[in-house]
Amino acid sequence: MNKKLLLTAFLILAISFGFSQTKEELQAQKAEKQAEADKFQAEADALQAQIDALPGWRVGAFGTIGGSLSGFNNWYAQGAPNNNSGNIGITFNAFANKIEDKYFWRNSLLSNLAWVKLDNTDIDTDSDDFNATTDVFNLSSLYGRKLSEKWAISGLMEYRTTIIDNFNDPGFLDVGIGATWTPIENLIVVIHPLNYNFVFADNGAAFNSSAGAKIVADYTRQIGAIAFKTNFSTFQSYEQSELSNWTWTNSFSYTLWKMIGVGFDFALRSNQQEAANFQGVDLEDADNDLQSYYTIGLSYKF
Repeated sequence: MNKKLLLTAFLILAISFGFSQTKEELQAQKAEKQAEADKFQAEADALQAQIDALPGWRVGAFGTIGGSLSGFNNWYAQGAPNNNSGNIGITFNAFANKIEDKYFWRNSLLSNLAWVKLDNTDIDTDSDDFNATTDVFNLSSLYGRKLSEKWAISGLMEYRTTIIDNFNDPGFLDVGIGATWTPIENLIVVIHPLNYNFVFADNGAAFNSSAGAKIVADYTRQIGAIAFKTNFSTFQSYEQSELSNWTWTNSFSYTLWKMIGVGFDFALRSNQQEAANFQGVDLEDADNDLQSYYTIGLSYKF
């Protein structure tokens, strides 16, 4: 009996020791393979950096989609106990840049659109349609002739409007010339003291075109699974401060699986002409509150 117990204990220890050795061996093999993978990834990243530095076109796009649907039946705690509601938001960022030894041509598109619907089933007077809540469209094109590695003489065209409601009413078109500074990779600073801000609108009491200075700072980068873009654009009128405006937009995307991830977009804006038009007052009497929007949802990288 004692011999059987000893033999059983010995077999259990041998099996445990065997499994322990196998686990350690597998971990060692994994470490070796991971080291090889890291080496090859570093080499691939170095080759990609060389490819990115070559002259030619660079194109890309990423966006965010956020939305929800809900339905309530006899939910008496709220003002409309029977309703169906939904909202959807879409943000799209795209760029097409041609970089050559002596010149560059950078083009970008930003669009942020959102709709909301609230259908109170107890009444017939509310709208059954999705109504626009966020409506942003911005297109820019920057051309420059290089003076050095970091400075260039440049010309910029930037157009901003809405496309769901009141297309080009208002519409803002900046056209100007000056200099572009690229102090570090992925950062572009445009300084155009000779710029004219064309404003297209039916309300002439609130909107006026004027000459001024245009300043734009844009930083776009991809770090692993994270893609982000921040852009600050301002027009400073030489005629009166009420005609000046600025917009700061930010887009972030984190890839979770293949091309799909999560995204977050937000923006701030100051524009007294838009405030005067909305409030129905003279330009000088408008209360120019800070404007903002944000979108959170699924993202897709093209």
